[in-house]
Order: sequence, then structure tokens, then C-alpha cells
Amino acid sequence: MTRPQNRQDRRSRPTRQTLFGVTLDALTMDETVQRCLDAVKRGEQIEIGMVNAAKLVNMRRDPRLAAAVSGCDLVLADGQAVVWAGRVLGVRLPERVAGIDLFMRLLAAAETAGVPVYLLGARQDVLELMLGRIAERFPALRVAGGRNGYFDDAEQPAIADAIAESGAHLLFLGMTSPKKEIFTAGYGERTGAHVVHGVGGSFDILAGVTKRAPAVWQRLGLEWFYRALQEPRRLGKRYLTTNTAFLLMTVRELIRRTPSALPPATSSAGSANRSH
Repeated sequence: MTRPQNRQDRRSRPTRQTLFGVTLDALTMDETVQRCLDAVKRGEQIEIGMVNAAKLVNMRRDPRLAAAVSGCDLVLADGQAVVWAGRVLGVRLPERVAGIDLFMRLLAAAETAGVPVYLLGARQDVLELMLGRIAERFPALRVAGGRNGYFDDAEQPAIADAIAESGAHLLFLGMTSPKKEIFTAGYGERTGAHVVHGVGGSFDILAGVTKRAPAVWQRLGLEWFYRALQEPRRLGKRYLTTNTAFLLMTVRELIRRTPSALPPATSSAGSANRSH
């Protein structure tokens, strides 16, 4: 399945910025939340893509992931390293819009407005723990439904239909990449949700299974390191590899954008080159 073609072209929006060939929406957290609430009010749909250093690296390696993220209605800087790279390269991104923070802001807004939500992802035990924590924190929130994130590709249509039947306006996907991006690209519209937001490992954090980095680590852009310390065997090598690749990407892009210091070629040299 492919996304509908009748939506406003993201590339025509004045808030767009391009970094590493990826179109990003230069929005603050408040602006993003408002865009989502406006979509619910108007009955429109917004699919949200989040990018951090690792995902930008993986998008270069995985064409399906790149297409799925780039096709989203909003693509936001989830990682602090992305914001910093933008500054180095002259690309204005006002702030980091962390996926988990946007998740929490939208849950709070949904509770206030009586907007139903659906939560798809994580293991069943983690999902149940998270739903319990959410009920305590947002007692008036309308949870239209929930399902764990362990399913085969063949089950995706039925899952999308179940979400649509639930009447949920906000859909949160607590799954890893590229699974959540591929599901969003293929079945986001079919779910009928007005906002589809992939929140990655946020379900685990809300359930208390993993801990989020303290605020100072987040400000320093070291949230990835804090996660790696909790799961060194699974995440240590992955983060080291992708962060190194991201640094090299940034350096190469900086060199590419820096004007050459060499003197311009003489007209005679230019003529000689064209004659060959």
C-alpha cells in the first residue's frame, strides 16, 4: 500500500529544512502539538516520522525505511545530535522534539479534550504495565484499545481495521524501526487515526521496564549513552557504529558545503579541459 497523494506537499511548507537530503519540519514542541490537535479538529490525518542520528544513518542503508520516513506528513528531530548537526551545517531546527515528550503531551491533551487513543506495541506484559501507569497518570483518558507489537506482516491489515473500528483518533506505535515506519507507511491511513505517532521504546519507559536518562544527560545529547549503559550487549556496539557513521556524515557534508579555498582555474586551463 502507498500513502494518498492528495495531501499538501511537505516540501512546499515554509517551515521545511533539508538535512542530509531529508526534509525536516522545523517546529517547536508546542507547534507540533498544535498541528496534531488541529488535525484532529479538522478530521485530517498526520503521520509523524521521528529521526535521530541512528535513523538518519540507517535511512541511507535501507531504502524502505527512507521512503517510509520521508513520506510522513511531519518529520521531526527526535535526537539532540540532529539539532546540533543542523547548527553546524547551517540548517535551522529550533529544538529537539523528543518522541516520548510528544507522546506525553498528546496523552495529556487527549485526556483534556476527550480524544480516544490506541496503543500498539511492546510485549504484552509491558503493554499491560504501561496501560496501568497511564490509567494512574491520566485517569480520564479514553483508551479505545491496545495490542502488543508482536505480529506478522500478514496480520497488519486486520490490525489496522481493528484500530479503525475502535474509533481512536490518536495512534501510538511502541515498536522498533523500521517496523513502525513500515506499518505507518502501509496502513496508517487505513487505521482511520488522525495522528499516527511512532514512539519507539517509550512504552518500556512508561511501564518502568527501562529508565529514561536524567534531564542533564538529555541536554548533553547523551541519552543514547544512558540507554547503552542499561543494555550494553544489545545497544553498545549499535550506538557506537551509528554515532561514528553520523559524525562522518556530518563532517563530509560540512566539507561539501564549505567553499573551496583553491584559486579559480584560468580560462586557458578551462578551455584545455573542455577540448579533451
